[in-house]
Amino acid sequence: MTKAEEHILKRVRASLATEQDDQREYLVEHILKAQKVFIYGVGRSGTMCKAFAIRMVQLGLKVYFIGETITPIVEKDDLVIIISNTGETMSAIQTANIVRRLGARVISITAEKHSKLAHAASSVIHIAVDKDPADKDYAPLGTVFEITALVFLDGIVSELMKRLGQKEAEMRARHAIWV
Repeated sequence: MTKAEEHILKRVRASLATEQDDQREYLVEHILKAQKVFIYGVGRSGTMCKAFAIRMVQLGLKVYFIGETITPIVEKDDLVIIISNTGETMSAIQTANIVRRLGARVISITAEKHSKLAHAASSVIHIAVDKDPADKDYAPLGTVFEITALVFLDGIVSELMKRLGQKEAEMRARHAIWV
C-alpha cells in the first residue's frame, strides 16, 4: 500500500468515526418518507451523488439527479439531498434556496456546518474532516470528504436495503444492462 493510500484510509476512518447514528437515521427516515428524492452535487461531490442515486434507483426508489435533462420538477414534500465539501458552491446554494421555496425538504451533506449551503438547507449532515497539512500531498482538493461521503452514503444504502426488505438479487434486476 502506498503512503497516499494509507493516509487516505486513515483520514476517512477518522472522519467516519465522528458520524452520529442519529444523522444516519434521520437521512434514512426522510428518504423512506419521500415520494421522490432528488440529489445534487458538482464536480467530484456530484460524482459521489450519482453513485448514491444509482444505488437508490436499484432499490426501486424514485430518485433523480438535478440537472439531467429528464429530471422532473421538484415539488412540495419531495426530498432534496445536496452534497458539497465547502458548502459554498453557488449552484448548490441556489438549488437549496429554490427547492425550499417550492416546499421541498433540503438535507445538505457538507464538511462545513456553518456554510451558506448549511444555512440554506432544512437540515445538515456534517461530515467532519479535520485539516491535515499532509492532505496537500496525499489527498488534495477534498479527497477525504468525497470518499468519506461515498462510504457514508453506501452505508445508508445498506440500511435502506434492510428496511425495504431488499436483497442484492432484487437490486441486480434493476441494474442497468448495457448491450
